[in-house]
Amino acid sequence: MAHGDITHIDIPVDDTAKATEFFSTLFGWQIAEMPGFEGYPMWQAPNKISGGGLAPRAEGFTQPRSYVEVDSIDDTLAKAVDGGGTVLMAKQPITDTSWWAIFEDPFGNHIGLYEGTT
Repeated sequence: MAHGDITHIDIPVDDTAKATEFFSTLFGWQIAEMPGFEGYPMWQAPNKISGGGLAPRAEGFTQPRSYVEVDSIDDTLAKAVDGGGTVLMAKQPITDTSWWAIFEDPFGNHIGLYEGTT
């Protein structure tokens, strides 16, 4: 996947079972928990390209959040801060070969970053 592509969209939910039923019925999404990510069912659209997760709703996470793939989270966060953004969550590991982070743009939007092997 190329730098700058949206790789993942998290949707905040209060009830993952109800959300799984709702979105799979509404959009035909395949939704399942992956080993190592219990409690976080991941969805894939029928096009087998679009996907994301059904994540627990939390303070500061009340609207869907897109994740953009970047070559370097560290470099991207530095550029975001230089441009007026704020780091909300520093780079954290997902697996041994992938990481994520979250920043807020100057307009108040929360945007996730992804670096690693898809």
